Amino acid sequence: MGYFVTGGSGFIGRHVVEELLLHRRGPIRVLVRETSLDRFDFLHRTRWRSSRRITPVTGDLTAPVLGIEEPWAAAHAADVTHFFHLAALYDMSASSDSNEQLNIGGTREAVGLAAALRAATFHHLSSVAVAGDYQGVFDETMFDQGQELPSPYHKTMYESERVVRTQSVVPWRIYRPAIVLGHSETGAMDEIDGPYYFFPLLKRLRDSLPQWAPLLGVDLGDTNVVPVDYVARAIVHLAHQRGLDGRTFHLINRDPQFTVEVINTLATAAKAPRFAVPVQPRFVRALPPSLAPINLLTSLLRTPAAQPALDQTIGRLGIPPEVLGHLSLPSTFASRHTEQALADSDVECPDLGSYAAVLWDYWEQHLDPTTANDSDLRDALSGRTVVITGASSSIGKATALKVAQAGGVPLLVARGTDGLLETRVGIEAAGGVAYVYSCDLADLGAIDRLAKKIVAEHGQVDYIVNNPGGSIRGSPPLSVDHFHDLELTMQLHYFAAIRLVMDLLSAMQGSTAGHVVNISSIGVQGNPQRFSAHVASKAALDAWSRVVSSELVGDGVTFTTIHMPPVKTPMTDAPTTIEDAFPTISPAMAADLVMRALKNRPHEINAALGTAGEVAHALLPTTAFQLLHRAYQVFQGSSATGGDESSDR
Repeated sequence: MGYFVTGGSGFIGRHVVEELLLHRRGPIRVLVRETSLDRFDFLHRTRWRSSRRITPVTGDLTAPVLGIEEPWAAAHAADVTHFFHLAALYDMSASSDSNEQLNIGGTREAVGLAAALRAATFHHLSSVAVAGDYQGVFDETMFDQGQELPSPYHKTMYESERVVRTQSVVPWRIYRPAIVLGHSETGAMDEIDGPYYFFPLLKRLRDSLPQWAPLLGVDLGDTNVVPVDYVARAIVHLAHQRGLDGRTFHLINRDPQFTVEVINTLATAAKAPRFAVPVQPRFVRALPPSLAPINLLTSLLRTPAAQPALDQTIGRLGIPPEVLGHLSLPSTFASRHTEQALADSDVECPDLGSYAAVLWDYWEQHLDPTTANDSDLRDALSGRTVVITGASSSIGKATALKVAQAGGVPLLVARGTDGLLETRVGIEAAGGVAYVYSCDLADLGAIDRLAKKIVAEHGQVDYIVNNPGGSIRGSPPLSVDHFHDLELTMQLHYFAAIRLVMDLLSAMQGSTAGHVVNISSIGVQGNPQRFSAHVASKAALDAWSRVVSSELVGDGVTFTTIHMPPVKTPMTDAPTTIEDAFPTISPAMAADLVMRALKNRPHEINAALGTAGEVAHALLPTTAFQLLHRAYQVFQGSSATGGDESSDR
């Protein structure tokens, strides 16, 4: 089999290409604009592992026959079994001209090229937007139902599908996905669109209100969201099933999804307050359509008088006013034929609640505009070198991504290279620059060699973020046979950190920035049971930093200690019971604390819970120790090693 793919470097397209690489055979030719060849090369190298099966074909969606020369088409006629037309402009806020040129015109030329290549099947990526304002159940057999098409996006999706139905001489199949979100396992997303426009608002609510604060909401009708990996897997599976030509497939979530519930699911993932709807949806649905809240809202938004107010309110939050009119879908989509065609596969659409957290975490690390828009942070970090240990995952990775977003140059340090390379790929994909340095921080000699290499290659070091990996839990009676773990914890958290600072001190003294951020632990303030070795190693670094900071401040080198709250990291995947009793923050939230330290350079950053622990130990030491001892007796140790308290690196 041979494949020709338009939009192969786009969001849905690249996942389809990856599915073809993983599960199908045959050459894959991807249409690429000349100006996008660099992006293709990056994807080819980083995501498609430089597969020889993939070949770029230079062309243009707006050119006749997609800009493909006739000799090339003649030479490759009959080589293409499946022609996937996945390129389109999926943007509610785009202009009419852009939508028409790319969506309708591009589809017309793609149909012509597929005929010239004598493809066996033409696969067209459409959208449930073709249903427009249709009220009621819209199934896969329906197309022209006299529905209103309220925006250029709706109109061009509809007209593009009409082109395929009426002009394609090649047998066709049409795929209509619902609103497409990021990958259900990684959260990966290309750009801000759809529900993502509301993520900054959720973050503001989280940062300004407690999670339990009730917010008043209204019924906004139904919506339908699906992850991109489900869409890609479904398309590839359906494309290779026999006897489905001339059919349309709805790639949707079959269960009803209230818009407010979708927002609340994402709010929970963001640790933001949820919206309470005082009037049950069934009562709202009983109203005449003209009185439904979402229809009233839509009518209001379409009035000219509303535009200035919207620009000055939600517009300032980065939400295009035109998006509000499409918060919900007036149609209910049926997918019986699609379900039957997928019945013999393992392709299923996951529930949003199972992957909302990874969507939020990816957005907060990669797409959150807060960091890039912070002028003070950009002034502090632009062009500055920032050494970050533990940068292969979790807090270190999230910090590196945000440093790059602010214009800094992260120097990524960790023991293994795979995670570091993945972090660098994420930075480079966003247009940043990063450097990878593999180093075992348990080896002081390796740290010395690392420092010499960094100085030789960069000359000056502006910031150091000491974020070593590894933790240990266990009370002294159960740690006798694991004393080497105690030594290793001290090595990673204390000796490695101060060795790195001392080795790079001369390179920092020549900088006008010169700042060290030490990731400590809230445990230093609260003294939790079973973490004596971990807390002691962090406390040692705290004490060293307090003394040295007063000695080096005259040389332009300052220190910040962050007493980090519990963070959801791989180390907390098998927590002790006591850890379950306390809320965790995400790596991105932890990275925001690091960014505050890099920008403002406070002596300490503490959480309210940690400060309360310090106050309790200072004012009521006996009571505090009695409570901790009671917790030690009540809460069990880690079950990560069969119920015994032990090392967890």
